[in-house]
Amino acid sequence: MNPSVKFYQTGTFTVGNRLLEPEQRSVQASQERSNSLTCGHRACQGCGEALGARYAVDAAMRATRGQLIAANATGCLEVFSTPYPETSWQLPWIHSLFGNAAAVGTGIAAALKVKARKAGQERSDVRVIAQGGDGGTTDIGFGCLSGMFERNDDVLYICYDNEAYMNTGVQRSSATPPAARTATTMAVGAHPGAEFGQGKNLPLIAMAHEIPYVATATVADLRDLEAKVEKAMGLHGARYLHILVPCPLGWGAASHDTIRLARLACETGIFPVFEAEHGEVTRVTPIRRRVPVQDYLQAQKRFAHLFGAQGQPEMVARIQADADRNIRRFKLLDDEVTV
Repeated sequence: MNPSVKFYQTGTFTVGNRLLEPEQRSVQASQERSNSLTCGHRACQGCGEALGARYAVDAAMRATRGQLIAANATGCLEVFSTPYPETSWQLPWIHSLFGNAAAVGTGIAAALKVKARKAGQERSDVRVIAQGGDGGTTDIGFGCLSGMFERNDDVLYICYDNEAYMNTGVQRSSATPPAARTATTMAVGAHPGAEFGQGKNLPLIAMAHEIPYVATATVADLRDLEAKVEKAMGLHGARYLHILVPCPLGWGAASHDTIRLARLACETGIFPVFEAEHGEVTRVTPIRRRVPVQDYLQAQKRFAHLFGAQGQPEMVARIQADADRNIRRFKLLDDEVTV
């Protein structure tokens, strides 16, 4: 038998799952997917944000039957997808400033509401998403986003979290993890890299607003991500989706390791995957194969200073303790094995 020929079991979710019935296939495995972020963009090889945006927006397009408008903050996603005068977007798409994507999304939703009322409808069939990176979400756009949550505006906000300001040279954001090397948190001194005890946990902040829906996801679990987008688009009011999107350039990782790193972030407990409604956690994705944080950290050059002859084992232990705390907080393991 030719070893280059691979066979996959019918009726499973393996590979592109084109052997499944059409209604069981993922959006990305369907020939009817919208390709909302299509070819021609200028993302780096292995860009997690390009994957996350394609997965999320295609799922939202299917959930709304193509009735969707997107507001997009300045950042990597905007820059690589719309170098003037070109665009890779195949839906109504509006470029906002760095910090006001949530406000622009709110304005679009308000305009659609007025148009629907004038047409004698309760609400518009057209839905709205706003999207941005962690810099435009956790830092520059934080006030606008909180206002959107507080008013319960009918917008799904999606944060593509690559854990730094990648577009402007890999500077630290409030989503940068402790000990990570960036252009503004150099790997020097007694405590190299980003400081411990700083930053913001946006999913928990969103939950504190008690909005209808908050969820986290990664590009490593396509079906989970698509299901959460579809659920979010089936609801009204303010909704927040936080997607971990590894950045090979900023993380100092191999371009082919993007999905592996996203999976390791979950398996270590560093990035808990869960859903919450009105401030209460309703579902978590359990860890099926727990691994130490070292496996995740060593695959990234931004943590290289933690290992080797001049390593920082005490800092690795602190990161492990943070992961263990996430596991306890979100009950990511069975009770008998939770540490």
